[in-house]
Amino acid sequence: MLKRTIYSLAIVALIAGCSSGTKLNDAPVVDRGAGQGSGGAASGVAPVTIDPNAQNAQGPVGVARIIYFDFDSYTVKPEFQQLIDGHARFLKANPNRRISIEGHTDERGGREYNLALGQKRSEAVRRSLVLVGVTDAQIEAVSFGKEKPAAQGSGEDAWAQNRRAEITYR
Repeated sequence: MLKRTIYSLAIVALIAGCSSGTKLNDAPVVDRGAGQGSGGAASGVAPVTIDPNAQNAQGPVGVARIIYFDFDSYTVKPEFQQLIDGHARFLKANPNRRISIEGHTDERGGREYNLALGQKRSEAVRRSLVLVGVTDAQIEAVSFGKEKPAAQGSGEDAWAQNRRAEITYR
């Protein structure tokens, strides 16, 4: 009985230790360092350079590569299941091909909040692909938060285009 109790406590401690410290329902973090330093990068972190040919790398023909999300959500909507299935069929037929799923958000919210939400969006698409048989080794999930908007502006039309996950083939 004591052994079972200790084992249960160890599992609870392990689960608690693995939980994320980033809460999506807390108030957004204000980036007070914006605009300071060179090029606005107050943290001194160099920007990520993406292969300009990545968008042109072959993937499934006629299958869209963008999944859109609702505000403050990382749930893949049923309307994108056909898109997921199309990419899954291609990746399963081409096991040497790799993809990157880039999570994005609209401009609302703090930098850390949006990076976390973008990561949750890319991970949700990754999980959807894995559930239909794509190997995890073929997928990389990353977040750009609000740093790479697809549309400029501060209205619902622009925000809706920016709440997305993009699939790029490498």
